[in-house]
Amino acid sequence: MDLAVRAHPRRLRREPRPPPGRGLRGAPLLGGDAVLGRSVMTRALAALIVASAVAGGALVASGGGARAQAPATASRIGFIDIQRVLVRSAAGVAAREQLEKEKASMQKEMDGRRQELEKLREELDKKGALMSPDARREREDAIERKRRDATRLADDFQRELGRKEQQLIVKVRQELQGVIDKVGKQKGYYMILDGRNAGVVFWTPEADLTDEIIRAYDQESATKGKK
Repeated sequence: MDLAVRAHPRRLRREPRPPPGRGLRGAPLLGGDAVLGRSVMTRALAALIVASAVAGGALVASGGGARAQAPATASRIGFIDIQRVLVRSAAGVAAREQLEKEKASMQKEMDGRRQELEKLREELDKKGALMSPDARREREDAIERKRRDATRLADDFQRELGRKEQQLIVKVRQELQGVIDKVGKQKGYYMILDGRNAGVVFWTPEADLTDEIIRAYDQESATKGKK
């Protein structure tokens, strides 16, 4: 959010623009092809590797000692595209819309502050020459205080938006992990990997469980919503 106002040569100085990420326009919101922000969500879920039920391979006691039991079926390993699940699932869409709504409300407030500052600056430029030095100085000081207040408010909004984003990340991640674990156990998978971060270089279509996880996640979300 660019809240800088044109400074009068005698009193106000233009402060340097804040670095990227501090203004509301650069807020790491849900959008594009990354839910809850690509960088944040990637860090939060990049290491997600869910181990599920193991088919066979257990040691059983027999006679005087233990012996290995041959697995009944070959080990099954699948993968999912975490980002695609979060972008296309009903819960992911709802989370993105909720954050966008929060951002829009904050943006509206900041736009009002900026317009107020611009109006005060224009009035001072027009009438400043007719004011006494003390009156002009007082008006300039008042504008500067409002500018600082607006900058602090933008920072507060940014922190609040980040906090709410993190809360949604935790909620979605917990729900999604439960769905992955359930599907993995029901289908007898030994392991389900995050395909974007596990270095998968070859797979068959049957190994991609993304769409199945999305359907299961949506179904679970709908069931919870009816309760």
